[in-house]
Amino acid sequence: MSSTLISDLGEDMEAAELSKTSRNTHSDEEEDGNWDAWGNWSDCSRTCGGGASYSLRRCLAGRNCEGQNIQYKTCSNHDCPPDAEDFRAQQCSAYNDVQYQGHYYEWLPQYNDSAAPCALKCHARGQNLVVELAPKVLDGTRCNADSLDMCISGICQAVGCDRQLGSTAKVDSCGICAGNGSSCRLVRGHSKSNVSPEKIIESKTLQGTKGEHSFNSSGVFVVENTTVEFQRVSDRKTFKIPGPLMADFIFKTRYTVAKDSTYQFFFYQPFSHQWRQTDFFPCTVTCGGGYQLNSAECVDIRLKRVVPDHYCHYYPENVKPKPKLKECSMDPCPSSDGFKEIMPYDHFQPLPRWEHNPWTSCSVSCGGGIQKRTFVCVEESMHGEILQVEEWKCMYAPKPKVMQTCNLFDCPKWIAMEWSQAKKNLWQKKVSCSGWSFNIQTIEVEKGPVEATLPWLKQAQELEETRIATEEPT
Repeated sequence: MSSTLISDLGEDMEAAELSKTSRNTHSDEEEDGNWDAWGNWSDCSRTCGGGASYSLRRCLAGRNCEGQNIQYKTCSNHDCPPDAEDFRAQQCSAYNDVQYQGHYYEWLPQYNDSAAPCALKCHARGQNLVVELAPKVLDGTRCNADSLDMCISGICQAVGCDRQLGSTAKVDSCGICAGNGSSCRLVRGHSKSNVSPEKIIESKTLQGTKGEHSFNSSGVFVVENTTVEFQRVSDRKTFKIPGPLMADFIFKTRYTVAKDSTYQFFFYQPFSHQWRQTDFFPCTVTCGGGYQLNSAECVDIRLKRVVPDHYCHYYPENVKPKPKLKECSMDPCPSSDGFKEIMPYDHFQPLPRWEHNPWTSCSVSCGGGIQKRTFVCVEESMHGEILQVEEWKCMYAPKPKVMQTCNLFDCPKWIAMEWSQAKKNLWQKKVSCSGWSFNIQTIEVEKGPVEATLPWLKQAQELEETRIATEEPT
């Protein structure tokens, strides 16, 4: 029965149709009463590295059922041993004992064929010969060497980093599947040297074991249970370590032959202390509508224990997540008199909120200053009582600003005109106050302008003192 049902899919099934059946979920079409129940899942197509398993169902109305009779899921998603042969290579080598055009060849896999990623194309060792030995690779074969996408029934299916069919989950820059890049920070820089270095890595494990490892040729190496890829192309040398790191690594250079060089480096440094969201706290009420909040705690990743928050504040990129909020206990409360139920909208407990104190006085009377105010997080009880609570309960909402500018107008100042001679031995200067409504004052002296400088300045100061004491600025 199985072979008949599988053949019903047809050799030329469209990719969209297969993608629809690949999801391990039940859609509306499965409610068609003409289908029998889904059968058991088949054995996995692979024992490691990610394979495919299928389940079949039978149409009870001949061929008049809507939908597909097969669905797939991933299986055996654990990594294969390091010395295991590649799955596509195994399929190519199976043809080593089969003559091709009268000759035997040792077949090696041909990877990353964008035109036909799920065809079994192999090339003969030592020959300029590439042959398609089968139209379809076995289910569970990777579509290309650097992706988790797998071939199922000859069609390349998307597989996320969570190893699920149809998933779009990607590994972020920190090496976390479906992460948002918040668990590490980018470190970059460059240095110059006038000598050519030999690349060395010093390692130190958690157990204290130290080692030194040098790299002279390109390749993939395992250092302290950590995969290290070293690429050497002309005058460029690159290390790639996908992680996780199983030891502390120090990259060093040993200078040998003189040569002008510039070294550029960048890497993502995981935070040794990271934020972890807590479970939701108990609901604020038992009925009538309340809320629940959670918080975040700082965790030492290596020791796997909670530590004080200041450990997570070392890097500004390590941002504490905001609390999450949800409603709870929305069932109506029974009334004490037995005649009316108190509904959620009758007695819903308001959320915590920010309340501010008045602004302080401006720091200056003119010319631009600042004023501040303080905030507290408050919560209203079921009885209407306002209580101050911990600040984190209000962090779900933006905190209002605590500082603003004030008195931005210019400060008043004295402006003096040039001296002019009114009469013989009588000089005068007009002095006005800019910024305030103030009549122009005339200062007269009986001596020349040079000798009269101090008296008119003193009078101007006296006028200013009188003005400040008696007038308000406009």
